[in-house]
Order: sequence, then structure tokens, then C-alpha cells
Amino acid sequence: MAEAGGGRRKPEWLKVRVPVPGQFRATGALLDELELNTVCREARCPNKGECYASGTATFLILGDTCTRACRFCAVAHAGAASAHDAVGAAVDAADPARAATGLCAVDPDEPRRVAEAAMRLGLRHVVITSVTRDDLADGGAGQFAAAVAAVREELPAATVEVLVPDLGDDDAALAAVLAARPDVLNHNLETVARLYPQVRPQARYAGSLELLARAAAWARELHPVARAGRPRPLVKTGLMVGLGETTDEVVAVLADAAGAGVDAVTIGQYLQPDADCLPVARYVEPAEFAFYATRGGALGLQVAAAPFVRSSYRAGELLERSVGALLEQPAGGRSRS
Repeated sequence: MAEAGGGRRKPEWLKVRVPVPGQFRATGALLDELELNTVCREARCPNKGECYASGTATFLILGDTCTRACRFCAVAHAGAASAHDAVGAAVDAADPARAATGLCAVDPDEPRRVAEAAMRLGLRHVVITSVTRDDLADGGAGQFAAAVAAVREELPAATVEVLVPDLGDDDAALAAVLAARPDVLNHNLETVARLYPQVRPQARYAGSLELLARAAAWARELHPVARAGRPRPLVKTGLMVGLGETTDEVVAVLADAAGAGVDAVTIGQYLQPDADCLPVARYVEPAEFAFYATRGGALGLQVAAAPFVRSSYRAGELLERSVGALLEQPAGGRSRS
């Protein structure tokens, strides 16, 4: 079966496993009961079956509608009538109020429900992300901070990862999220710089890289007061391949990430989630993912690279691997070969 709108047949290594129905349904029922969104469902992640069946999910706060219209993403968006059109996207970027039509109000009880779901699922690593909310003065930073605090109160032994949007390049908004002291601050670069106008027309590669650099500087400043038994907070990013980038461009993103002070990177195959999104330019073979992991490792990065890898997929495992690498580092910091 060809992929939606792409006209390309998926290779054998991209077959999705059928989930075990019992726990899969139980996870979905719990999320419905607590009226919580997940990126697994809203973004049509191919790993939803595996994650729900294992009793985990990535919480999507601040509603299920985004003010951006990134062309790789299936999450619902509000704004221009032709939101997948670059012209419409530019209009929304210039006028966030126009893009805000139909967005839900910030729910003050949402952080508590996220924490309750995490407790009832027995999560040891909790991942919280959001739609982009350009209509909010703080970009949703306050809700992220409240969610981290709620999880800390309910599950003090759990680690918490936040996958944040660019927060409008607002330093104060980022500072508010960082003040909650998540164990991982994640922000995705998503693709190579050259493809931003086609893939992320309302975002800036340089802006996302700057956000990661600011987060990394904060993490290193916090190191003396990190929680007992753990090193400083980690900074993480992710990108997709198969959108038309070259191998050299991916290597350049890895170098940029390392230069910004990022600790961990995820790299996965882009899969067209619906017919309105960009088609797949190519299916990247497993050997190429292995190459990226090796190149990233040479830069001092912890890299998870495979076709089905996503930002929050098995995020706890990448955290533990990254923590181990940090604890093994000499006092002067990571080494690069």
C-alpha cells in the first residue's frame, strides 16, 4: 500500500507492529476519562500502538489546535483558509490573533489531570509537549511550569521531560519553563536549515538553535544545585529525515546541535501523516541512521537514530543513557573525537 499522497511504497523495515488490544484500550480509556490529549493521537504517530499498549503516552497540553501550520504535522491548526500554503502561513505569523480563532482557553486543571494520569499509568519518565500557542502572551510557558510542578508533587521520584515549541523566541517564557527545573528540556529543530521555508514556514532554524543554546547554558549554570543522585538537566533536540535533505546537511545539524551545547538528539524517518502534508522524498535505510548515530557520537552527542525514532519515543531510555554518559565525563566536560 502506497503512503497517503506520497506515491511511494514503504520498505519492509517500516512495518508497524499490531498492538496488544487490552492495555492499548485501557490507556486510551484513561486519557479519555481525564480529558487529556496526546501527541500520539493528534499527530498520528506510528508508535501510538506500541506506546499505548505499554501503558505510556506523551501528554499534549494547551488543547489540540495549533497556531502554526508546519507542513509535516497532522495536528489540527487554526488560521488561514489555506493553512498549508506558505502565503497563508506568513499571514498567520504576522497576525497571531488571526491564527487564534477557535483555540481553547488555558485549562487551569489540566496540569493536575496530567499528573493523575502519569500516576495511574505508573510512569517513571513523564513527557509533556504542547501545540504552539502564539495567541498566548507567554506561549504557554506557565502551563508547562504548572504541569511539571504537578507531576513533581504527585510523582516525586519520576523524571520529567518537556518538549517545548519555540515560545515566540521569548527569553522570559523560556526562563519560566526552565525555572520549573525539568529533567530534560527538549526542543526540536525538525529539519535542516535549507528546508525550513517548505517544512516550518513560521519558524526560524537560527531561533530554534538559539533556544537550545540558552537552555544548555542554563543547565550548566544549574549543575551545582542539580537534584541529588542526578547530573544537571539535559538538553535534547530531534529531527526528521526523508524530506529532501542531504546527508551532509544532517551532519551539519548534528554539529550545530553539539555547538549549542545539546546533549541528546533523536533522528527518525518522516512519514506523511495525511494527504495535506508534505510527501516523503525518500525512505532512509537503516545503515544511514547508524551512520548519523556514529557521527553524532563523535561530536559528544547521545543519538537515538532509527526509522521509528521520535522525540518522545522511549525517551526514558535515552535519558538514562545520556545520564550515564554525563556521569562518566571528566570534570572539564564532554570530549569530542
